[in-house]
Amino acid sequence: MTKEAFVDQNMCIGCGICVKNLPDVFHLNDRGLAECFDPRGATEEDIQLQAIDVCPVTCIGWRETCVC
Repeated sequence: MTKEAFVDQNMCIGCGICVKNLPDVFHLNDRGLAECFDPRGATEEDIQLQAIDVCPVTCIGWRETCVC
């Protein structure tokens, strides 16, 4: 199991901080909400510090994924 960043679309306000800080990982979708389009686009440390820790509504987090 590995962990992968995700955005809870029900909580996201579309502020764009994660996109500004990590454009290789996050983008805004057609509804103006953040999406994690490439969870391997940055290190776990960078995602934690530059997206998860600074999200004003704490809608970005980790989920366990299977590498089967």
